[in-house]
Amino acid sequence: MMRRLLLAFALLLMAAPAFAVNPDEVLADPALEARARALSAELRCMVCQNQSIDDSNADLAKDLRLLVRERISDGDSDEAVLNYIVSRYGEFVLLKPRVGMKTVLLWGAPVLLVLAGGLSLLVFARNRAGKPTGSKLTADEQAKLSDLLGEDRIV
Repeated sequence: MMRRLLLAFALLLMAAPAFAVNPDEVLADPALEARARALSAELRCMVCQNQSIDDSNADLAKDLRLLVRERISDGDSDEAVLNYIVSRYGEFVLLKPRVGMKTVLLWGAPVLLVLAGGLSLLVFARNRAGKPTGSKLTADEQAKLSDLLGEDRIV
């Protein structure tokens, strides 16, 4: 009984991504539909933000799925479709952003800041290591210290 429930649950989970694409959106040509599905999996739903438009039920995701299918039907290449959508929505619409100057700066800046902070701490620690802390004892303080040390040695 438990195995049957687990099997039924697994089958429901496997079908979950299929719920987002409505039957009226599907292209008649299976090859074009496969391309549309592959492109839809690369595009972020701007409403959900952590789902692809292929998995999202949002109205904007549906509009983007239809736009992808329309551009594919018009004969655009996959790259042309992605460029068209990115030109209208920005790089954020891509689930895997393209490597460029902005993305290198975005991902490299924290690493550079940590390295710069570590280097400055190292330089600061080395500069302080050779310098004495505090001030020299006065003659009166030195005499008291000698008396205290002399008493400690007797005991």
